[in-house]
Amino acid sequence: MTIRQLKASLPIGQVGLRKHSVGEGAKDVLEELLKSAKMELPKEFLKYVDHVMFLRNSRAGDTVCLPCPLREQETVAALKALEGCAAAAITDVRGAKRERAVKVNLERVTSFLMSAYITNIDGLDKCNPKTKKRIPDTDLNQAQSNIYRRLSAGLYETKNLGEYYHIHGSLEATTTLEMIGLPAFLPGLTDYRDCIETIEGAVRKFSGAELEELNREYRQAGVPVLTNEKYQKTSHGRAMASLPLFTVNPLGVETPPVPFVESTNGPSQCLQGLRVIELCRVIAGPTIGRSLAAHGASVLKITSSQLPDVPFFQLDVNTGKHTTSLHLKDPHDVAIFESLLETADVIIDGYRPGVIANLGYRPEDLAAKAARRGKGIIYVAEDCFGGAEIGAEWAGRPGWQQIADCVTGVAWEQGRFMGLNEPVVPPFPMSDYGTGCVGTIAALAGIYRRATQGGSWICRTSLSQYNIFLLSLGTYPIDVKDQLRREHDPHFFELRHSDSVDEVSQRALASVRHLHPALFASHIMQSAYSEAYGGIVTWTKEPLQVDGIKIGHVRPTRPNGYDRPTWEDWESDETLLDA
Repeated sequence: MTIRQLKASLPIGQVGLRKHSVGEGAKDVLEELLKSAKMELPKEFLKYVDHVMFLRNSRAGDTVCLPCPLREQETVAALKALEGCAAAAITDVRGAKRERAVKVNLERVTSFLMSAYITNIDGLDKCNPKTKKRIPDTDLNQAQSNIYRRLSAGLYETKNLGEYYHIHGSLEATTTLEMIGLPAFLPGLTDYRDCIETIEGAVRKFSGAELEELNREYRQAGVPVLTNEKYQKTSHGRAMASLPLFTVNPLGVETPPVPFVESTNGPSQCLQGLRVIELCRVIAGPTIGRSLAAHGASVLKITSSQLPDVPFFQLDVNTGKHTTSLHLKDPHDVAIFESLLETADVIIDGYRPGVIANLGYRPEDLAAKAARRGKGIIYVAEDCFGGAEIGAEWAGRPGWQQIADCVTGVAWEQGRFMGLNEPVVPPFPMSDYGTGCVGTIAALAGIYRRATQGGSWICRTSLSQYNIFLLSLGTYPIDVKDQLRREHDPHFFELRHSDSVDEVSQRALASVRHLHPALFASHIMQSAYSEAYGGIVTWTKEPLQVDGIKIGHVRPTRPNGYDRPTWEDWESDETLLDA
């Protein structure tokens, strides 16, 4: 190995080998994060950076625990630290200035990255077949429950040896399957390996270029699986290199600063009194809403009963919110939505660029409406490819986490780490959660600017921007990767490119549970009875603490569409903040 290669594999700013510390690595990543995002942040956020502490309760907290070569634990810990700096600065604006430590619990960060797979109801997690009966079925097209249709979202080899493509049936599956010459349903095909062989056999009839053309024609999600080097050479990759991790820009309509509503003794949570409308599905966008709810915002998630969503993920990402169902093509529901908009402070848009705009709600139009009421609005947009603000080539393409992981080079890094000359999707929805953290920081920056400068603000980030930043940090040192390969279950390293994200994540979770039981201890997890689900839901506690305020949720999770479409009469249990 050359000196240049050795340096590239070492932690940021380090030459020479030493025992790797996640906490020390998080400090380095925080420095890189500030370089990328400093111009998008209010300077008041930055004064708290020196108050950040990365804390652990066990050896697992400071250890690389996940069988992945990328610095996910350090990156999300650094993002949570910056979120804490933002919360501290916002609390100062609310009139309670004091010195505040910002503390990030490293064990909880790692558990947060796995939370889609460790959140459970009465002990039943995502992988337990009994769970399905406990969760309202929003899988309207059997894209999740039918294994054959589920695997229409997968990474497969094309007819060109060594060339891979990720097709993605999304939440519907029929169009993608028929696009590659397969029937929408095959009732007799229920074996996991047989499904993979059937679908990969169909994909292998096409080249990557032909699949790209089919995806354009049928308007499906799907991408060629690129190394990061190849991604950077694409037109879209070159355009994205000019963007920071997120952007926060004025929407061009002047309105006065919006002071926070004060309570008698100051706020117990920094976003108390703010109203957030969340227009999102699956994980990344809803994670932004969940985090804003943890800071005290009233977050109303609006979905349509006519739109599918992954049933189990709602158990995780709907924590702290109210949820309601409105169909924004129905005049009656539109009128209700318009009334909710009248007093909303933040809109979170997790759909492909243009989808919400085509319903009549362009950010510029919402800002104009907000100006007429004399109070600006914060519009937070999260998507897969990024670059809408600069007209990047792929900005309007549909996509999900696996799509971003495959096109930016994350999947190739995972495969190389596993000793393969092929890509593999990484375990857990880590890019989803990381992107949710980025979107939260962007939202807090917009909220702060509205409070201090006035106006309306648009905040943008994407799964690809998170991955670009993550990849820029390099992989772990060789000795760390070697140790991960030695310690983790050999069964995990038997995975191949065509294995599903569920299969990859289940094997990874089993190995992590065995190696690092401290990540699942009672002080890491929180439980509460959810009336909506009729059981005890257990989820990861918030990794962040900021002196003088509370961070956590005041209501348990509920499924999509559970509540009335109103801001009034929300139940609240503040004892959960002290759990």
